[in-house]
Amino acid sequence: MRLPNLLGSKNGRLSAFFFLYMTEGIPLGFAATAVATQLRRMGVGPAEIGAFVAAFYLPWAFKWAFGPLIDVFRSKRFGHRRAWIIGTQLMMAATLAVLIFLKLPEQLPLFTLILLVHNTFAAMQDVAIDSLACNVLQEDERGLANGLMFGGAAIGQAVGGSGVLFLMSYIGFQSSFIFVALCILAVTGLVVLPMKEALVLATAETAAKAGSGLRHAAGEMRDFAMAAFRSFLGTKGAFAGVFYALLPAGAMSLSLALQSNLSVELGLDDDQVAWLQLFSTVASAVAMVIGGVLSDHLGRRRVLTVCTLLTSLPVLYLMWVLQKHGYVMPRETGSASALAAVPPALVSALWASTIAFNIFMGLGYGVRTALFMDVTNPRVAATQFTAYMALSNLAIAYTATWQGLAIEAWGYPITLAADAVLGLGSLALMPLMKKAKSEAEQRGDAHAAKRAGRCAFGLSLLCLSWLPFWLFRAETGSAEAIFNTFFTLVFVVAALFMLAGREVLGAEASNSLRRACVWLAPLLLALYLRRYLDDLATAAPPLLLSLAQGLIYAVPLVAAALLMLLARRNWGSLLETRS
Repeated sequence: MRLPNLLGSKNGRLSAFFFLYMTEGIPLGFAATAVATQLRRMGVGPAEIGAFVAAFYLPWAFKWAFGPLIDVFRSKRFGHRRAWIIGTQLMMAATLAVLIFLKLPEQLPLFTLILLVHNTFAAMQDVAIDSLACNVLQEDERGLANGLMFGGAAIGQAVGGSGVLFLMSYIGFQSSFIFVALCILAVTGLVVLPMKEALVLATAETAAKAGSGLRHAAGEMRDFAMAAFRSFLGTKGAFAGVFYALLPAGAMSLSLALQSNLSVELGLDDDQVAWLQLFSTVASAVAMVIGGVLSDHLGRRRVLTVCTLLTSLPVLYLMWVLQKHGYVMPRETGSASALAAVPPALVSALWASTIAFNIFMGLGYGVRTALFMDVTNPRVAATQFTAYMALSNLAIAYTATWQGLAIEAWGYPITLAADAVLGLGSLALMPLMKKAKSEAEQRGDAHAAKRAGRCAFGLSLLCLSWLPFWLFRAETGSAEAIFNTFFTLVFVVAALFMLAGREVLGAEASNSLRRACVWLAPLLLALYLRRYLDDLATAAPPLLLSLAQGLIYAVPLVAAALLMLLARRNWGSLLETRS
């Protein structure tokens, strides 16, 4: 029996994108809930689990870089986007199958690396699916289709998280990788393979693009960087949106590794963790719909302000209960004596706070996305909005990292308190997240050039502040790892600013300055490897170790100097966005 081409009818298209988004949610739920839970049972510490969850979200922060590749390289035989979806889903399944041969927790670094590769393909798949949706969905289908996409992703997370935990008692942990891979391949075989994507006849322009290959893709990424740079700095609202996206979307601890860690320590078995995640996911999905309706009647900023405040309440409640019962630092898992000492009130508080948190988070989920749309320049909507979403994923990644470190350094109550307070930081930017009054104003205002100079100056100061921190890092004690996470974010932003800024400045920047930015940006990104400096000290020759230590000081110092030079340039070219 021949399977139907779901792209050929309205109901088929809606069903297809529901299942395609399920394949995006399944790996996320699997890693953040099922795998994180099992790692904690194996005795892996909260900091390592936090870094593991962060690595899983990291590729989504850079998914915009895949767009040019997917646009340029196409297959006549399998279809343009369909070929990418098939290829990425096969690689997602293959990388999961490889994990069955690894031994945990001994091979956790390799395990994390392979899942990082897996999720890179998942992020590429997301770009291809969104591109396909933009090309095949009719205008009157897009609203319902987007709702079904988010619903599919939520169901996928429940399957990968709760579903896998329910099955683990029957199939074991290692076999669960095969189950998740088979779920993805089922969508490949039943949904993607029968698709018939409309053939787009090649024009002279598209043929030239295909012929230039990677060179054209690099040019597309250059254009993306320039458009995003101009869009972010063009208006007050768009500029505020950059920092708003980089800040946590309210308190986040009960949606990341902290909740999984605590569930295991408090004695919840796999089925109980699965039910908790299932109830939370369903409650959050219902709340998303309610939040959208409320925002239409009461206003987005008003609803989102209330939702952001509400996310801190269950976090503070759980903090209070843990502090009251003296449950501060992470404890050994699996010990009968430790489990016997856990008061039932702690388990009840975890359930209540987790479900309440997911309801409040769900209420503001779609509203936050709509707010980014408000401040987006319609002329570069795809570029700017995708970048906002990427920055939001970067915020999830660094939040998961610092919380894992903070749990081991400060304990659960202080980490929860810090999360509740830091989650409110975005409220300071809420008044600035306004839609421009006119179309002309939305394209860019007269202050764009000043914003660019001030950004360069601020990043320069942050790079300079790295030097005293690294010199006296031992004095920061348990906070050292958290400061390191902050500076990693600074280096990433500074590198992206250099690469995009040099293109926008054009002839206004000297050739030597432009070349210096190109060479230094990768070195700034490579500073992430400083975390392996201790390993290098025991295995590398003294000369190589001295070189590495010198670069740790020299690269941020040179970056600060270059950013200061960029701050002094004439950024008037940004005003071209107004024309």
